[in-house]
Amino acid sequence: MTEHMRRHESDHEVPWSLPIVVRRSKTNIARHIDVVEATARAVVAFLDDPRSRPEGQWHEAVEYWRDGAIRKVVRRGDGQKLEDARALGCVEVTFGGNEDFGPAEALVFPPGPVEPLPKELKKLQVGGTEFPDEGGTSVSVAEAVVTIELSPLVTLTTGKAAAQCGHGAQLAYEQMPAEARDRWRASGFSLRVVTPTKSEWAAGERPVSVVDAGFTEVDGPTETVRAWW
Repeated sequence: MTEHMRRHESDHEVPWSLPIVVRRSKTNIARHIDVVEATARAVVAFLDDPRSRPEGQWHEAVEYWRDGAIRKVVRRGDGQKLEDARALGCVEVTFGGNEDFGPAEALVFPPGPVEPLPKELKKLQVGGTEFPDEGGTSVSVAEAVVTIELSPLVTLTTGKAAAQCGHGAQLAYEQMPAEARDRWRASGFSLRVVTPTKSEWAAGERPVSVVDAGFTEVDGPTETVRAWW
């Protein structure tokens, strides 16, 4: 059995998750693709942060969470509720935006049990994480050290797609050679998210494959994401 399959099938008695919050502004909303890419970058930036590494204040929690299923829960927020959550301490990535849409903002918090959550996170909604699907990635092939592919066979909300791409980015970070990881770090964890055609998906094999357990949105187990570098 491959490592990525085993990682998804093992879990703790009390599940732990990595809390992610994306800003959903009514006046300056971000594009779906920018939110997905910002989240994937933020997950890797969180894992690479000194606070998540050995001797860091988050390291023990990160290692315990990584020992089980790499569950991620995406919530949305804005205004004071978002600022209250931010004050807990997190890693943030702001990315994208154009003349018609605002930049995407993704905040990743230290992992912990799914219940009880800090009240600042519990106040934020899991539902309604849908963003306008207006165009594809703005990141060129030359810029991206990692490419994440979303399955063309499933339809996911922005929040679910962001979590799945976060899984793909995490597994790429963990599995790639140190030289590739150094190059990725130097690029600011540049990545692009694309949706191949059904025939391309059927033909392709990548070093990272994410198989969703099927608890939400998809019938599991379903392959949702692939990644390569």
